[in-house]
Amino acid sequence: MMLRFGYKAAAFTFLSLVAFTSASRDEKEKVSKVQDPFPDRLPHERQLYLREVVFVIQSQRNSFHVQRAQRLRADLLSQAEALQESLPAVLLLHTLSENEGDWSILPLLPYFSSHFGENSSWVMFLEEETSIKLEKLHRVLKTFERRKEWFLGKPLHDEESTIIHHYAFAENPSAFKYPDFSAGWALSMPLVNRLSNKVQEQPLKSDFTIDLKHEVALYIWDEGKGPRLTAVPELCTLPERSPQAQGCATTVNTHSPLCGEPVKREDIFVAVKTCKKFHIERVPVVKKTWEKQASHLEYYSDHADPSIPTIDLGVPNTDRGGTDERLPRLQALLSCYDPTEPVFLGERYGYGLGQGGYSYITGGGGMVFTREAVVRLLASGCKCYSNDAPDDMVLGMCFNSLRLPVTHSPLFHQARPDDYARAFLAHQTPISFHKHWNVDPIAVFHNETETWTGHPRDLWSCSVAFMSRPSFS
Repeated sequence: MMLRFGYKAAAFTFLSLVAFTSASRDEKEKVSKVQDPFPDRLPHERQLYLREVVFVIQSQRNSFHVQRAQRLRADLLSQAEALQESLPAVLLLHTLSENEGDWSILPLLPYFSSHFGENSSWVMFLEEETSIKLEKLHRVLKTFERRKEWFLGKPLHDEESTIIHHYAFAENPSAFKYPDFSAGWALSMPLVNRLSNKVQEQPLKSDFTIDLKHEVALYIWDEGKGPRLTAVPELCTLPERSPQAQGCATTVNTHSPLCGEPVKREDIFVAVKTCKKFHIERVPVVKKTWEKQASHLEYYSDHADPSIPTIDLGVPNTDRGGTDERLPRLQALLSCYDPTEPVFLGERYGYGLGQGGYSYITGGGGMVFTREAVVRLLASGCKCYSNDAPDDMVLGMCFNSLRLPVTHSPLFHQARPDDYARAFLAHQTPISFHKHWNVDPIAVFHNETETWTGHPRDLWSCSVAFMSRPSFS
């Protein structure tokens, strides 16, 4: 089958037929007055120069994300200059090497140790949307004994054992804490140096990188041999202008930027991936909820059904999950991306990153392609090696072979809302979730405008897959 692009579409998005979207409200989080709950936290500030703190912005190669990271870097250096301090090192993660797996942080620990291990005291990691009040953060770090091993952050925990964490701590899921990267997180240099030696002596073995923040915390904890996460109340995910954020050293800008007019519905083609057994169960949910939001939508299946209608791709079905999205949120997000660039967008996973593997966009959360990305993919001749090959991973291999980066957005989700920490979802306006177990998707979709109660299920609404508009022959 040959693709001909008959419309000037801005973006292509693929999602399977099962997930849900969500709307979040302002996070109800209060920052208490700093009452030192940590016996090892110093009651008085000790000397610490800003030049002893290495800031690492977890940046990406896409031009939009590079611009965001550069703005944050410039702001940090401006604040440091205003404090009349020697300027700290502020690094953009994507510039540190050409290794595809370096976004997973652990492979870069030897770099941090060799370049900064002797003269620095902390490595502070920031996401692009993290805002910092540098003077307050400086004061916070002064209260920790820098010669000890510290792992600092805003803690998240699971409400129930979850597939994205391989059902870890099933007997007591809330017992294990891991950092919300949006609030910033920090490692003391003694910990960085020890972990660097570990990485070099014992190569990273994990096959899949799924939820990086949880996996980093597990690696540091090392079944009790290393430190657990220490909660720092000044590391926050509140909006910067929130009255409750006055005591915060870090706050969060919106995860759902609008960079201009939202992309027009007419410039997005929605490709719904389904199969015969879901024609009765799931397709009607889409039709009753968000299908009307899409100007161009087609259903692709292993069976032609004129009542829907579906297009038979001539490929037998393999059991996979599905994805639901909300189109207006996607339109807003896509306003930030240049459609002339080869953008491949969604929730990023990794396979074999410690052994020279590759990144991919997980199909369950939905995949977005610009027209240029699809043109290059088709020209490469890269394709699935079998009918039952995992299509999302194959696409990741294809883009890796083309040396085109995948672009991560935390607004796409491979799993259900219940599989994510409440506090993590509370500062998001999610675009997609995957699977709709134990929920009435139509009722959830129509209840989305009700008052936010803080439970993940209340976030859900229903939608499916997007892709830019080609014509088929």
